[in-house]
Amino acid sequence: MIVMLLCCKLGVYAQPADYTWTTPSKNSSESMPCGGGDIGMNVWVEDGDILFYLSRSGCFDDNNTLLKLGRFRIHLSRPFKQSSFRQVLRLRDGYVYVTDGPQTVSIWADVFKPVVHVEVAVEKEKVDAEVTYESWRTKDITLTKREAFQTSYKFAKPKDLKTVSDFVDPAPRVLTFLHHNHEETIFDATVHQQQLDSVKSRLYNPLKWLTFGGRMQGEGFSYKGKTTGRYASTDFVGWTYASEKPASKHHLTITLASVQSNAVDDLHAQLDQTQQETQWKKDKKLTRKWWNDFWQRSFIESSSPLIRNYALFRYMLGCNANSTWPTKFNGGLFTFDPEYVQVEKKASADEYRLSPDFRNWGGGVHTAQNQRLVYWSMLKSGDFDVMQAQFDFYLRILQNAEERSRQYWGHEGGCFTEQIENYGLPCYPEYGTKRPAGFDPGMERNAWLEYEWDTVLEFCQMMLERMRYQGIRYDVTTNSQQQVAEVAFVRSCLRFFDEHYQYLANQRGAKRLDGNGKLVLYPGSGGETFKGAYNSASTIAALRTVTCTLDDILGGDSLCQAFLKRLPEIPLQAIDGKTTIAPARLWERVQNVESTMLYPVFPWRIYGVGRDSLEIARNTYWLDPYARQFRSHIGWKQDNIFAACLGLTEEAMRLTTEKLADGPHRFPAFWGPGYDWTPDHNWGGSGMIGLQEMLLQEVGDTLLLFPAWPKSWDVHFKLHASWNTTVEATLKDGKVSYTVLPKQRQKDVRIMLQP
Repeated sequence: MIVMLLCCKLGVYAQPADYTWTTPSKNSSESMPCGGGDIGMNVWVEDGDILFYLSRSGCFDDNNTLLKLGRFRIHLSRPFKQSSFRQVLRLRDGYVYVTDGPQTVSIWADVFKPVVHVEVAVEKEKVDAEVTYESWRTKDITLTKREAFQTSYKFAKPKDLKTVSDFVDPAPRVLTFLHHNHEETIFDATVHQQQLDSVKSRLYNPLKWLTFGGRMQGEGFSYKGKTTGRYASTDFVGWTYASEKPASKHHLTITLASVQSNAVDDLHAQLDQTQQETQWKKDKKLTRKWWNDFWQRSFIESSSPLIRNYALFRYMLGCNANSTWPTKFNGGLFTFDPEYVQVEKKASADEYRLSPDFRNWGGGVHTAQNQRLVYWSMLKSGDFDVMQAQFDFYLRILQNAEERSRQYWGHEGGCFTEQIENYGLPCYPEYGTKRPAGFDPGMERNAWLEYEWDTVLEFCQMMLERMRYQGIRYDVTTNSQQQVAEVAFVRSCLRFFDEHYQYLANQRGAKRLDGNGKLVLYPGSGGETFKGAYNSASTIAALRTVTCTLDDILGGDSLCQAFLKRLPEIPLQAIDGKTTIAPARLWERVQNVESTMLYPVFPWRIYGVGRDSLEIARNTYWLDPYARQFRSHIGWKQDNIFAACLGLTEEAMRLTTEKLADGPHRFPAFWGPGYDWTPDHNWGGSGMIGLQEMLLQEVGDTLLLFPAWPKSWDVHFKLHASWNTTVEATLKDGKVSYTVLPKQRQKDVRIMLQP
């Protein structure tokens, strides 16, 4: 058992501790994350040089690969002393520095504008500095079968699929690098494949003419020359800029931009504007203040690596706080050379000797079942702003999802599939490239994904929960445009289920509802697992919870109440003479390994601690043969969350400890690959959620404190709850103290700590 020791007082949080290495790294897999705004870097020191990969959200190429912007190499004339070497992630201020005492190199990203700063400072000495921009995309790259999995074509790779080369311009004092998409991209291939050419002009397309890149420059630096080399298994070309004379201080900037325009000059104009607005010292102050405030929003602290890894992963999520695009579940902004990922043993030795752009399961395609686990924790951590990119992702593609329903079935409501592109259509290969004549054009022909439409409902619930957490009641005359749009989005998603399942029933026979006046949710799906489902428990629970929450936010709504009356009950079954939640009323086959019979526990919170029928859900956890067979802490598995929500303290301890244990790489929060890729962000996200649920849950107006937390684990935390509430509590030596704001909610606390 882990024992956590505290040296804090209630109401005092000294910010998270630095994370430090005292030796250089062997390769990019031993890198450390650094970032801010929407920028991510992998920083490491190898053979005396500081290197970092640079990534930015939204850098999608023609094939919807999320490309890195390049690799940067910093070389100083004075070598770092190994005896006093330190590489430090300074969490409280959001940056990485490398030092040996007298010599320090700091690397940080501006939170509010897309600029990376590299600062060199040396005491009582002057040094020369060189920085080299290294690119592996200096010519078109023909992708291998495995490499195509970084694109949205994945296993349906066209012949001679290529990543198109970048443009690099090494001017005397500034280097410019950019990638420019063509007019036609995978978007056009997908639209044609899915029989939507007639409405193509109305569809949102984020890829056409997308142009992104940046400029590298520094005062007193000039172009030295071109180099070539090979890092890991990838050839590269480098362009080196060197200081014109030794100095005790050097400063370089990498300014980034992204535009959707066929005129490359528009990118240069944006770069010019950002450079004009950059004020180095002022920007540094504002960025550090943002990170300081970020850590005060919420925290969980102790001396345990479990809690340390929670903070390290939260930092990685915070690096994409001001982004237009959500954090990807399969590596986020921090992937590294794929040959260093500990992939399955059955892979051949050469299969993953690919470029640093590679990640499994695509860059622009989003797997909603995985994405959701990246974002649920942000409610209790109070990171409401970080959630915005994921919500905007869905709002941008709503029109495309609604066009699908109209074109294919002639009804309203947004149809969101499970593997969904950043333009709102099903992923090209999962839609099915071999489809029999007459097959419903609105359907994915895929054994794992068919009829799986309910994952969008988790993001509907997140939108509504964020309003509740922020204390917002809906009023169309006073709410922000964002809130109005989110409520309209939720309505559209619910409308799809209501109209589509009545449509399907009408295709089968004369009646749109069953004999009890209820919807027949068939064919349906319990995640990717229980296929051909009749009244899936996870879908019914989702529709009930989202509709009830919307009704509550609206202060009562006749459409919500009418829809609730049409929803069937969650199916139950008996196992060993005890009542349990059934995955569905019936299902045709089992395809994957998700315990969707427990989704009514989380995320839908119909069963759980402090709720009626807790015993039914606990019976399900312990007795259901699939739930037992599928149980694990790997990847997107959420058994630790189920255990916490059911008040199963020993199980929650065990599974969450396994979840948040150090990953296989040097940086302990680089988990994976699990079922996806490294760093596995849905692994980290599910760990965060489970830890939070062990500490704080809500049932109605009641705040359940320590509902699945062991009395022997000392801890100090601050988390958020609904209606603009924060709960800060300390457990030390078995004694609890807490503060709730606003104070009138103090009466709502119920301490659940078990002996």
